[in-house]
Amino acid sequence: MSITAYGLQDIKKEIQHLRPEQITELCLRLARYKKENKELMAYLLFEADNESAFLEKVKAEAGFMFSQLPVHSYNAAKSMRKILRLLSKYTKFTGSKQAEIDLLMNFCNNYINYTDRKVSYKPLRLILIRQVIKIKALIAKLHEDLQYDHSQGFNAMLEEAETKFPWFYKHDYAL
Repeated sequence: MSITAYGLQDIKKEIQHLRPEQITELCLRLARYKKENKELMAYLLFEADNESAFLEKVKAEAGFMFSQLPVHSYNAAKSMRKILRLLSKYTKFTGSKQAEIDLLMNFCNNYINYTDRKVSYKPLRLILIRQVIKIKALIAKLHEDLQYDHSQGFNAMLEEAETKFPWFYKHDYAL
């Protein structure tokens, strides 16, 4: 005996037949079981109407986390991965490629500002390189006008990274 897995379309059709009180009860029950569901509902109810303010809060939180980075490279890499998990969760909430680019660009700028220039720990260096590659791919998916706007900031960030880190070569990643 197996449990039937219903698709999103089936669930959508069934929700349309429910009364508002039942929908409210279902939403609250969903929020009760997972922290991420609760955070998503809170975002949709309270923050979604002002996305720019939400992004500023997330950037400030990430900046604070960067200011608390441990000195030891291994622990710093773990902290950066934690920041990236937080940013990816919030970009899922917004569902916007532009918001994701903004948050990742902010992450890279914080990385450049807060990381020791003589970093020889390869996993720590790869964190920046992976995010730069990810930003480049996201910019390529945008409309031409938006690509131009974001590419200016992206190339400036690459320039700054190349001047600070001897192991970083902007020509490998430039748009």
